[in-house]
Order: sequence, then C-alpha cells, then structure tokens
Amino acid sequence: MAELLRNETHHEFESFHRFFESWLLEQNQYLQELVSASRTIQGEVDERIIWSLVERVVNHYEHYYRAKSRWAKNHVMSMFTPSWRSSLEDAFLWIGGWRPSITYHLLYSKSGLQLEARVAELIRGLSTGDLGDLSPNQLYQVNELQKNTIREERDITEKHAELQETVADTSTVELSHVVTELLREEERASAVEDGQVEANLTSKENRLVEVMQKADDLRLKTLKQVVEVLTPAQSVHFFIAAAELHLRVHEWGKRLDARNNTTKSPNMANDNGHSQ
Repeated sequence: MAELLRNETHHEFESFHRFFESWLLEQNQYLQELVSASRTIQGEVDERIIWSLVERVVNHYEHYYRAKSRWAKNHVMSMFTPSWRSSLEDAFLWIGGWRPSITYHLLYSKSGLQLEARVAELIRGLSTGDLGDLSPNQLYQVNELQKNTIREERDITEKHAELQETVADTSTVELSHVVTELLREEERASAVEDGQVEANLTSKENRLVEVMQKADDLRLKTLKQVVEVLTPAQSVHFFIAAAELHLRVHEWGKRLDARNNTTKSPNMANDNGHSQ
C-alpha cells in the first residue's frame, strides 16, 4: 500500500513538473508577443488589441494558480519543496511562491529605469507611454495598494507561523513519544503510524493548503490590481519586466544548481515531502 502511494505521488510530482515546464514555455511565447506589442505602441493605437493581449497574459497566470491549487489539495508538501524550481528560487520563496509585495518593487524598479532612459522626452512634455510615465494619481493608487498588500501579507505570514508551531503541539509531541516507545514492537508501531500519525499530519496538511491558497489568492489579486491602475501600454511593459525576471532567475538558478551539482529531481522532492 505504501509503495502504491509513493508511486502515485511520484506520478503527481512528474505531472506538475511537466505542467510547470510547459507553462514556462508559454510564458516565454507571451514575452515575445509583449515585446512585439511594445514596439508597435506609437501614436494612435487600438487599445482593445493591447487589452486583449494583457487579458490573455493575466489568464495565463490565473491558469497556473488554478492548476497549482488542484495539485496542492493532494500534495501540498510538494508546493513547499518544489522540484521544478531551482535552489536559487527556493531561497526567495514565500509560502510556495513569490512574495506579493515584490510586484511593487518590480514596478518601481522598471519605472525608474524607463524614466531614466526617457527623461529628455518627459522634460519636453512628451508622453512615453511606458512605466516611466506614471502619473501622480497612479503612484498614489499603487502606494495605497502596496500598503494593503503588506497588511494582508503580514496576516498570512502570522497564520503560517502559527501553523509551523503546531509541529511541537501537545498531540504531536505525545505521538512522537508513543511511536518511539513502540519502535521495539514493529507491528504495533506500524499500526500507530498508519492511524494516528496520518490523522495528525493530515490535519496539518489541510491547514497548509488553506494558508497556501490565501497566499496564492493574494499573489493573483495583487497582480490584477496593479494592472487595473496601469494603462494598456504600461501593462505591456510591466508584464515584460515580470516575465523577464521570472524566466531569467529560473534559468540562472538552474545553471547554479548544475554547476554545484545540486539539481533537484522529482525523486528528491518525494523524499523531502515524506520526511516533513
């Protein structure tokens, strides 16, 4: 039975790994479309065409989170130790993904770079249409959104911290003692593990799913709220920056892992997942 469960879990890991790699390829394709669109946004432009592209990119992110949510319900541990991400990405993960407030840092960084590159045009009163051309009202809205996001982030972080502390709650400590005492009687220990241990860990996994879902919901909501503040052209530039950062950090991390011989595999992730 245990072997069957391990095989099923391995299959699920491989499936999501394949999904993630396919999703990255699609993100790279969208990046090419976005770059092409950014080069044609001049003078009179049909905003419906640009918005259509932006909506498809948002839907692409939404598709990722829907798929992740489905897999997390059965294998939430894998989302905290993802084999499909590099060690570099792991180091910057927050509850299984990027921290929502990073959205604003990305926006401000790209805005500053584009402002610096087009400052002469802006001084002459020309509109650049990119993120260097954010209006005072847009900056105010983004600042308000950032404050709200940080508050929600803090609440979710506290919930996650409370859940992490349950690894040493009374029931788990007592259970670890009972199992240790029964290790000399292998059959009885196995019976306890198959029952009480599963019940104890399942309750914690269910709460992990809830916390991760809140984190993913905030990630997606933050993305959508920022896009609502931006113009269609600015949204194109924002998603270009987001895709470039995501794809390049993923690529750099894989190279570092290969260089350090620390490349992760689904099998490794399975081992990690079972040991937690």
